Amino acid sequence: MIEDDEGHARLIERNIRRAGVNNVIESFRDGTSALAALFGPDGSGEINAGRPLLILLDLNLPDMTGIDILQKVKSNPHLKRSPVVILTTTDDQREIQRCYDLGCNVYITKPVNYEGFANAIRQLGLFFSVMQVPESA
Repeated sequence: MIEDDEGHARLIERNIRRAGVNNVIESFRDGTSALAALFGPDGSGEINAGRPLLILLDLNLPDMTGIDILQKVKSNPHLKRSPVVILTTTDDQREIQRCYDLGCNVYITKPVNYEGFANAIRQLGLFFSVMQVPESA
């Protein structure tokens, strides 16, 4: 999960757990640390080759845009098949289309008010509970 808002990150994780997903969730508050983990020390991404990954990605990060991260992940031969769920407050139709064009699998707009956001995250948890989320090795 790449999410700079700590409160949102806790809410997302709590609702994913409530849905019965028990996989390890690695949390990153900026793009630099997330990319370092995804691409590994040699920068090739091979460290995560064959590892089941699901990337939850906010577009508005302090050090880079989520679009930059999405482009790098989807252009890497070791990471390109990893599903990416965009979870952000940006609801601009051009931005949404761009994310889908770059290969994101799901785009969810976070409502600005807390109750709407909590409801959207509950629905995300339900989505994960009905789809097959690969277990971590």
